[in-house]
Amino acid sequence: MLQDEINRRRTFAIISHPDAGKTTLTEKLLLFGGAIHVAGAVKSNKIKKTATSDWMEIEKQRGISVATSVMGFNYGDYKINILDTPGHQDFAEDTFRTLTAVDSVIIVVDVAKGVETQTRRLMEVCRMRNTPVIIFVNKLDREGRDPFDILDELEQELKISVRPLSWPINIGAKFKGVYNIYEQGLDLFTPSKQTISERVEIADVADPQVDELVGETDAAKLREDLELIEGVYPEFDREAYLRGEVAPVFFGSALNTFGVKELLDCFVEIAPCPQPIMAQEREVKPGEDQFTGFVFKIHANMDPNHRSCIAFVKVCSGKFERNAPYSHMRLGKQLRFAAPTAFMAQKKNIVDEAFPGDIVGIPDNGNFKIGDTLTQGEQLHFKGLPSFSPEMFKYIENADPMKAKQLDKGIRQLMDEGVAQMFTNQFNGRKIIGTVGQLQFEVIQYRLLHEYGAQCRWEPISLYKACWIESDDEKELEAFKRRKHQFMATDKDGRDVFLADSGYVLQMAQSDFPAIRFHFASEF
Repeated sequence: MLQDEINRRRTFAIISHPDAGKTTLTEKLLLFGGAIHVAGAVKSNKIKKTATSDWMEIEKQRGISVATSVMGFNYGDYKINILDTPGHQDFAEDTFRTLTAVDSVIIVVDVAKGVETQTRRLMEVCRMRNTPVIIFVNKLDREGRDPFDILDELEQELKISVRPLSWPINIGAKFKGVYNIYEQGLDLFTPSKQTISERVEIADVADPQVDELVGETDAAKLREDLELIEGVYPEFDREAYLRGEVAPVFFGSALNTFGVKELLDCFVEIAPCPQPIMAQEREVKPGEDQFTGFVFKIHANMDPNHRSCIAFVKVCSGKFERNAPYSHMRLGKQLRFAAPTAFMAQKKNIVDEAFPGDIVGIPDNGNFKIGDTLTQGEQLHFKGLPSFSPEMFKYIENADPMKAKQLDKGIRQLMDEGVAQMFTNQFNGRKIIGTVGQLQFEVIQYRLLHEYGAQCRWEPISLYKACWIESDDEKELEAFKRRKHQFMATDKDGRDVFLADSGYVLQMAQSDFPAIRFHFASEF
């Protein structure tokens, strides 16, 4: 029974550079899943948080970070959980953490722009974890680059082998459709945002019917391209895909609902069901009887009428049940959850049970931090929710001495949510906030004022990088801290952090103190 539920689940994230068409693709996948009935219906809804056009406005009104939205729906026999991630790089950490909660990833690439910086960084995280990747090349109804050039670029830039499973017939204004290599069928393109294009089954691409449907010139080019593909790329190997070595590539236009169904049909067939996850103590398999899960994201003030936080819990094994007592590892106490929710596209429903691969929202009254583990009593700690070394730093100062308590509480809670990182300078005791992007400073200031009634002001500090340091040689570590005492700080967990003020200083420190290890992510 449990195994059946596990086998039918597919939990994945959609990632890309801003504006490549992530949210549009998500919307079309929901359309096929029957979660929405007219594409574009999501537009008027809150779920459209990641639309590039409205994020700033929502930031201002609500003071919420532009966040990963979670949607679950059924498609045929499968239960699909999509995590649509923000593309904006200032929220990259949110996306990195989301990648720890999924079993596979779909990367969206714009055919005109190719691989962009944000896509590269996200791919690095997938590679670190050997996450299987499928690539969707979007916007074929617009002028763009040659498909073979795109394939070469994907291999070079993302450092992964690719294998096209569908192939476009022309591009831009002359775009006629795609040939589905995986299922051997021809999909003809009719530009429409609501209807799905027609599919013609053909036994063989040499069939004269192809010439009638797309014209002789394009048919000849298609045959030539396919021959080249068969010659250059090895047969598609599902095992290599599951190991994260090969990325299948699909072509289409999400806006026109074209090529999306082919992607989805192939995806549910080849993508992995929930996989075992390493805890610090042992490997946890999804089919175990006992429930385990971890918090990978906390979303404060989702509903502005109630000052509530929601902790997103990924179910790793066993069955999660409403009102059952679960052990919270860090706090060492038992908690029951009376109103856990599942996110079904735009609706939030209370759920009685959830299975491995599902994402459950739990109302949080300050009990949770990112990375917290819940179990049925066994001592387990899931690891692997990285905090990356920040790239921008400012001193945070209290602008209203009467509200010192509120400010401390606000900073502490926002840091637990993973909005940014805080370091305390050991030389002068001042607090430094480090973020990945400028926008986060504005979000923190706004939220401190509106949610905690505390005012802060920022003061400049010139730093290059924060690195966590450790060493097996106590003496060497002490010598390093003495020499660099002005640049030493601690993070919120009390670990040593070296604040380098330039790349040169960091290089010198690394060569002068070979016995010290410098880490650029807090997970080590």
